[in-house]
Amino acid sequence: MRTQMIAEIEKAMQTCLSSVQMEQLHNVLLSVIGTESSTGCDEQELTKSLDTYIAAKRVEGCSEKTLRYYESTIRNMLLSVGKLAKEISTDDLRWYLDSYQRRNNASKVTVDNVRRILSSFFSWLEEENLILKSPVRRIHKVKTGKTVKETYTDEALEIMRDHCENSRDLAIIDLLSSTGMRVGELVKLNREDINFQERECIVFGKGDKERKVYFDARTKIHLQRYLDSRRDTDPALFVTLQAPHNRLMISGVEIRLRELGRRLGIPKVHPHKFRRTLATMAIDKGMPIEQVQQLLGHQSVDTTLQYAMVNQNNVKISHHRFIC
Repeated sequence: MRTQMIAEIEKAMQTCLSSVQMEQLHNVLLSVIGTESSTGCDEQELTKSLDTYIAAKRVEGCSEKTLRYYESTIRNMLLSVGKLAKEISTDDLRWYLDSYQRRNNASKVTVDNVRRILSSFFSWLEEENLILKSPVRRIHKVKTGKTVKETYTDEALEIMRDHCENSRDLAIIDLLSSTGMRVGELVKLNREDINFQERECIVFGKGDKERKVYFDARTKIHLQRYLDSRRDTDPALFVTLQAPHNRLMISGVEIRLRELGRRLGIPKVHPHKFRRTLATMAIDKGMPIEQVQQLLGHQSVDTTLQYAMVNQNNVKISHHRFIC
């Protein structure tokens, strides 16, 4: 079994090579040894079912970024195993996941993401009656350790606001912290998208799903002050500080916040942390989880629960109130 042979070679070389070198070795082994295919199919034949699956997911409204991730993950599996999807067994996938983890020195979270994507693919094939039963059914979720994700304290937020060097950065911090929007949603906003009277705006989330978010009075004031200081005609809500003042990109926001955090000695300053902080604060103050879900634009409430860290002080108070 050539797939097993490749996995054994990679296992033997794992301690000698870096993750990059392991990836290069894997590609060489595939090109020289190849993988078995009971029907001798070429790459186009092997990935025909994948093309149909991606088309179906596009119709369902998945974003192009998600589709590219799904396609590359499933394509790599199909080419590594070297079989048509209907011929792939549970053992084939176990060998692949094991080889993937060792070759890339991948974390358990990453391996489970791959497993989850493969499960979606084979479940779709089963629903379409293209296979009898998904081979991923007997591959269980990878157990991963849970870490408590950090949030910003009220003090850290105020320190960042006080030390912003320009009105644009202050408006960005205020908008992220009061709305909980994704940084990708923030950089897509245009001036005309902001309703200052109602203190709200429409954002387009993952899969171009539209939702309304809200901001506070302080954000309104700082955002208006920033826009009043602009002399350019770009429709984007946030633009670069240097001419020709093009639309600010995600990397620009991330770099700016990281530099601010480093200068102030605040660890791990990044856009997503504002989103997690808002979710935690909302739940901590009693907002129903379904409303927090709507505010953040999550499809599943389980995702919202992963974002929100319950304040331990409130847990202690509740313990004394209901149990002691």
